This record gives sequence, C-alpha cells and structure tokens, in this order.
Amino acid sequence: MRVSIIAKAYVVASVLGFAFHVQAAEGTKEHSMIGCLRKGADAGTFKLTDLGLEKGPKTVEIAESSVDLSGHLGHKVEITGSTVVGKDPAAHTMKITAMKHLSETCP
Repeated sequence: MRVSIIAKAYVVASVLGFAFHVQAAEGTKEHSMIGCLRKGADAGTFKLTDLGLEKGPKTVEIAESSVDLSGHLGHKVEITGSTVVGKDPAAHTMKITAMKHLSETCP
C-alpha cells in the first residue's frame, strides 16, 4: 500500500514537471515586432510581414491573439506577445497579447 502511494506521487510529480517544462518552452518572455499585418495561410489566421530586420525572421505567424486583428489587415502594426510552437517549428510563431496601430499603410 505504501509503495503504491509513493509510486502515484512520483507519477503525479513527473507529469507536473513535464507540463511545467512545456509551458516554460512556449511561454518565453514577451517581445514586440513591427510589420505589416496580412492574412495567414488558413482562414481566420494572420501573419506579420515586412519586418525590416536584417537578421531574424522575415515573417511572424500568429497562432493566437487576445486582440481582434481583423480590422487592421494591410496596416502597419506593432504586436506584442510570446513565442509559441506553431505548425511549422522553423517559423517564428507568436501568441499575441497586445497590438498597437502605427499606420494605415504598409511599405
């Protein structure tokens, strides 16, 4: 009986540890990116293009947003959020928590 309780506690601790590790990998520090908001590859999705970076990503895939982005298509915006694992692990993918409208036109 005592071994069974210890084994169950070990399993629960292992699962919680794994969940924390996954959250830590996805929940990176928030950062901001400036670019042009465009439609994503799938319906109802968005991406940021024309980032103007010499180094780093050329586009940002937006996996999720707590902000309604639909009214800003084709506009220059600053998005803030954290990096998450997306459909394409090689792409820079973000979960957006804030958006600042910069211009109604994009380069």
